[in-house]
Amino acid sequence: MRRSLTRLLRLSVILPSCCAAAGLAAIIAWLQVGPLVPVEARVPGLDGAPPIESLSGASVRPTPGEPQLGPGRPGDSSGIWPWFRGVGRDGIVPSVSIDRQWNGSRPELLWQVPVAEGYAAPVVAQGRVFLLDYDVQGKADVMRCLSLDDGREIWRNGYAVEIAPNHGITRTVPALVGDLVISFGPKYHVVAWEAATGRARWMIDLAADHGATVPDWYAGQCPLYDEQLDQLVLAPGGPSLLVAVDPRTGAVRWKSENPQRWLSTHTSVVITEIEGRRAYVYSASGGVALVAADTGELLCQTTAWRVPTAACASPVPLGDGRVFCSGGYDSGAAMLRFARQGDRYVCETLFRLKPRQFSSEQQTPIYFQGHLFGVRQFDKRLVCLDTEGNERWNSGREKFGAAPYLIADGVLLALNDRGKLTLAPATPAGPFQPIAAAELFEDGVDAWGPMALVDGRLLVRDFTRLQCLRIGKSTTSSQ
Repeated sequence: MRRSLTRLLRLSVILPSCCAAAGLAAIIAWLQVGPLVPVEARVPGLDGAPPIESLSGASVRPTPGEPQLGPGRPGDSSGIWPWFRGVGRDGIVPSVSIDRQWNGSRPELLWQVPVAEGYAAPVVAQGRVFLLDYDVQGKADVMRCLSLDDGREIWRNGYAVEIAPNHGITRTVPALVGDLVISFGPKYHVVAWEAATGRARWMIDLAADHGATVPDWYAGQCPLYDEQLDQLVLAPGGPSLLVAVDPRTGAVRWKSENPQRWLSTHTSVVITEIEGRRAYVYSASGGVALVAADTGELLCQTTAWRVPTAACASPVPLGDGRVFCSGGYDSGAAMLRFARQGDRYVCETLFRLKPRQFSSEQQTPIYFQGHLFGVRQFDKRLVCLDTEGNERWNSGREKFGAAPYLIADGVLLALNDRGKLTLAPATPAGPFQPIAAAELFEDGVDAWGPMALVDGRLLVRDFTRLQCLRIGKSTTSSQ
């Protein structure tokens, strides 16, 4: 009996020691081998987006402060880039001559400034560059006004709002309306700033005022200014799918219905015409809606197209009621057509494309000279499609990822994720043949923010830097 007890006591000491030693050996072996599954940082959908409830607007409405003046002065330029995708809202730059023969290895770098993590992009007018940035230390959205000539800050102003980095912080492009620049903040604060002074004219909290739900990864929607009707159009996706406001006061003009309670997405509202009637198209969480521009009447909504997660690419109007929609997360693409039938509006699907044929996770494709140009998410290649969805060419070994592109002077200007800029003819005639290429950023990361091109100067950013490059020259007094 004594011997048995002695053995048990020895085992009670030896076994835990052996288990601990085995566990320590296993940990050491694992550390030497390293992880068996590769980890990719900041991948949308895999980066632990916080719950929607944690992203909703603050219970206390923030108040814009007073502008802080800097040493900068407006640049010598009459060019303009007034809102998302440029003057024509189509990603096409008129009246510019692109330099196809760069000196040395890259276009001339005019200036570079640090920015908060994200993809927000600037607008430009009267030699001023406007960018909605974020002050990490001060925990505030900040509108910055920079000189187009040298990047020095002319003024800045902001409001307190706490935002935790979540695959970046900033994502939107402001809109210029007369003497105002209107921003759309990560948590759905819309503010009109005086372009010359930086003073805040008015603020709308879309979450508090219109019941909006801030989507995962914060706002990606850019404010739409309809100059024909002189109104600012926003998509809160609460009780009202869209709202139109007076751009000078923020006063509501109309609200559209939202019977299915569709939520807003990262896409932006676009303008189209259906048999002579001006209308807005919006790709919401549950489908695509058509809204009358003058009254806000919900004319038609369809569930034929929706992106299940993080819709980012905005619809592309082609005329004749056609709208090209594309997205990521295995949604592919579709060509829709809105039409009037008697006293109602209907939508038909002309064709669908599988993700392997075409998909666009982040950027909005460009419709140019009867063809569509965009980057296919499936293989990261730049692709040219006809309006029937047939591929004319792709970029082969050249991969572009989720980065932006423009068309100017008949040339495609396309970035890749690291900030490499490639020029290629914007023509349906293949094969894809680059004219020039250059690495714009040292150790570039996530160069996903939309570009702007004014007076031959290209504004481009990666995750934490904004650059201004000499890429050509304007052929008229303004753009």
